[in-house]
Amino acid sequence: MTPSRRWFALLALGAILGTPALAGDAKPGAKKRLLLVTHSGGFLHDSVGVAEDTLKKLAPENNLEVTCYRFTGDPAARVKVKDKKDGPERETTALEAYSAKYRERTGKSVEAENCGRLNKETLKNFDCVLFFTTGDPVTKAELADLLDWVKAGGAFAGTHCGADTLYSQPAYGDLVGAYFRTHPPGLQKVTVKVEDSKHPAAAAFTSGGVYEDEIYIFKDAPYSRDKLHIILSADGFKPMAGKNDIARKDGDYALSWCKESGKGKVFYTAFGHQKKVWEDAKFQAHLLGGLKWAMGQVPGDATPTGAAK
Repeated sequence: MTPSRRWFALLALGAILGTPALAGDAKPGAKKRLLLVTHSGGFLHDSVGVAEDTLKKLAPENNLEVTCYRFTGDPAARVKVKDKKDGPERETTALEAYSAKYRERTGKSVEAENCGRLNKETLKNFDCVLFFTTGDPVTKAELADLLDWVKAGGAFAGTHCGADTLYSQPAYGDLVGAYFRTHPPGLQKVTVKVEDSKHPAAAAFTSGGVYEDEIYIFKDAPYSRDKLHIILSADGFKPMAGKNDIARKDGDYALSWCKESGKGKVFYTAFGHQKKVWEDAKFQAHLLGGLKWAMGQVPGDATPTGAAK
């Protein structure tokens, strides 16, 4: 490594670990306001509670203020539920029904203070929005507000199932960069290829290192190296073989990327399925590096990587 590259890597790693903001930060002493959205209309990961706890634990040393919207629907909406699979239906509120589901998966409840909607007014209160979601956490109108907010300079990030979200609204797929298609059963150990070692989200990884998580395989579109700056990918990953082959034809298994959207920035990482990943210092440094890049606190390239060679 040349002296200049070594200096850059040390600078990026220092920023990730919570050193003072760099000169590029408009307000060096100001806390950045992060909104974590974990509303899960589809599969609800049992790690969403750990994700919230982890970010709030890391917040003070990283000059962050973390808010979490566990539920983004209409709390008072009336829905029908079954307490047992074959039991009778009963009517309750959407908040009570979701809270029961959330409590079963995480051990925590969802109260009124854990609810919120994303729109042009609430987005004014945040510097970055992080989706750890499934299903439809926002309406079409709310997504339009989010897109406008990002283009005006907001920071958007997604982790893991943030790409398993809002399939009916292609504009979201374009924003996050890809849609989830499938994954091999169970957890997979992958050899990580660092495609941009200078990016702050890559500082905790080295090419050839092994990392374990549920590994996503993305749909052919909208994923494209012509649109995304790939930070990490899985080197030599072979998901499955045989008649149920789920491998991508191009053999391209990106794990993390970034992009620009108007004046705003977008970061995504496919890691985050397991509780132990959220508790892992390497993943935390990876995520914080991406978030700080998206919020303009640390420098990093976002030039599209281009077609895989």
